[in-house]
Amino acid sequence: MNLYVLYGSKKKNIQMNNQKAKLGNIEGWLSMAVNILLFGLKYWAGIVSGSVALIADAWHTLSDSLSSIVVLVGMKISRKPADEEHPFGHGRAELIASIIIAVFLAVIAFNFITESIHKLQSHEVANYGEIAIIVTIISVLMKEGIAQFALWAGKKVDAPSLKADGWHHRTDAISSVIILIGIFLGKYFWWIDGVLGLIVSGMILYAAYEILKESANSLLGEKPSKKLIEQLHTIAKNAAGYDVKVHHIHIHRYGEHKEITFHIALHDDIQLKKAHQIIEKIEEKVDQELDMCATIHPDPIDGVMD
Repeated sequence: MNLYVLYGSKKKNIQMNNQKAKLGNIEGWLSMAVNILLFGLKYWAGIVSGSVALIADAWHTLSDSLSSIVVLVGMKISRKPADEEHPFGHGRAELIASIIIAVFLAVIAFNFITESIHKLQSHEVANYGEIAIIVTIISVLMKEGIAQFALWAGKKVDAPSLKADGWHHRTDAISSVIILIGIFLGKYFWWIDGVLGLIVSGMILYAAYEILKESANSLLGEKPSKKLIEQLHTIAKNAAGYDVKVHHIHIHRYGEHKEITFHIALHDDIQLKKAHQIIEKIEEKVDQELDMCATIHPDPIDGVMD
């Protein structure tokens, strides 16, 4: 493989990892600072207004700081270079961090469900005041602001844990919106707080499911997209000069480092040196155009079905 191309690809990955680490640190520390501030405001408002719901929500907000710590630790571990025990690096630590956040969301959702059912069974009525309204509005604005930043950063550097934390913040903002609705409607309907609590729980569970699904797919192995298959066919055909029938494609993601293995079909009478040149050319093009490290296995063309 061309050393200049290989160096360029590695340099690009290093730059991406540095940018991911920078944005991850900013989001993590900002998130913890905001959550601690909101915890203090909500707890104070809960004590002043005598609202058990606000006090519980304050502790819920403080628990969000745990997910931010998970993001920071996951980012730090994922940046560690490859070693003898982890030859492909530590990029999947970020996926594990996303799964942990999803579990946090699921636990919080089930707690909300339990609390909401208890309120409905005991006919409890929420007791809020003006301070609760102000603090809840502040919470909605601040949490949605962090969510927007985390989702933007996660998309920019393709960081699953940042996206997961963004959804965590957004679900907390939505929870605060629901509580705000309950503040205004609670005096008309005694059951509104419990019902809205169940709705929030469902939304949080759905967010946890989406985060878990995305991260688990990458860990377990994912099916190549139609677009990727078409790209591989085009790259291989152009490099070989004829259709080499790309098949048996496997993708392995390790954070920013991506490995892909697949088979190609070559003519039976091709010389080993020529086959090696074709394979090397395809691997080089895959690295340049798809930013993936390819390993290719040649098959005799007669043994490959159309």
